[in-house]
Amino acid sequence: MEYIDEMRRLNKRQLYFQVLNFGMIVSSALMIWKGMMVVTGSESPIVVVLSGSMEPAFYRGDLLFLTNYQQDPIRAGEIVVFKIEGRDIPIVHRTIKVHEREDGKVKFLTKGDNNSVDDRGLYKPGQLWVERKDVVGRARGFVPYVGIVTILMNDYPKLKYAVLALLGMFVLVHRE
Repeated sequence: MEYIDEMRRLNKRQLYFQVLNFGMIVSSALMIWKGMMVVTGSESPIVVVLSGSMEPAFYRGDLLFLTNYQQDPIRAGEIVVFKIEGRDIPIVHRTIKVHEREDGKVKFLTKGDNNSVDDRGLYKPGQLWVERKDVVGRARGFVPYVGIVTILMNDYPKLKYAVLALLGMFVLVHRE
């Protein structure tokens, strides 16, 4: 209730200033994200591990840092993040086989460290290999369990909206 009283005490000029301040924060975050995309060469430079398929290398909630430089060849043993056509969520798995053709095309097979079989069952029907165009990035580093907040917000959408509303209210009311 204190926040609502603070909002009522703001005059129009202060309210506009706070809304602009909030817009600056959002646009700064977007600029940082786009800058990271340019530097890393990846459309998604940071991803969260959503399942336990890569345990013990990565656990659910680990935050991965990715790069996707096209000139770097993908080798067996590397951890890649790739998207399958028709699926929204990228998959984080290890490359177990690489197939290089003479014309330069590279295809590879992936598998989760904690899975008993390769990923051919996850690929779209009829697809036996992942192609370079499907790769979002390669894992270059990670921070354990930081992404658990993202998982909680996706599992409980009301929590996400409550946190966003509280952050928005804080930015609008906070005068410093």
